[in-house]
Amino acid sequence: MPHITLVSDEPGIRGLFRFRPEMARPLNELVEALLRADNTLTRGERELIAAYVSALNECRYCFSSHAAYAAAQLEGGMALVEQVREDVGGAPISPKLRALLGIAAAVQQGGLRVTDRLVTAAQEAGATDVEIHDTVLIAAAFCMFNRYVDGLGTIAPDDPESYAARAKRIVSDGYLALLAESQRKS
Repeated sequence: MPHITLVSDEPGIRGLFRFRPEMARPLNELVEALLRADNTLTRGERELIAAYVSALNECRYCFSSHAAYAAAQLEGGMALVEQVREDVGGAPISPKLRALLGIAAAVQQGGLRVTDRLVTAAQEAGATDVEIHDTVLIAAAFCMFNRYVDGLGTIAPDDPESYAARAKRIVSDGYLALLAESQRKS
């Protein structure tokens, strides 16, 4: 049950965007740039970083959403996402992605937890400075999103299919297109 009276029964951050529509565009622009813009990390890898941080933060809505978005774009699908959540060290991912997820986990604990050792390990695994930068920013942004969603007690559907259906739209159209569509319906 949300802690405040929302103007919509939409789950998670979507309900919050209905409550404060002026926040929706800048936050969606940030997510679009971080997770969908041209990058040497795939969209699926970046969604996986977002999902992983959300799992560490125990944000059910954000984890479920971004896990579905990652699964829709990664070979291995949801099984891979779950493997990463349960045991990143044993998951069948590249050493570079594993090192970047290590940085993301450090950011989730606090920015000062990112050490030279973690960064060097990522660089030695082939991560570029841009990939390290973007990993830190994705992790930091998702800590904010997770706290926003959970701090206001938003609803998180139990049905994985509700997230999977939205994933198809996110993958094909992106965050800004869905925002525009949602605002037209208002």
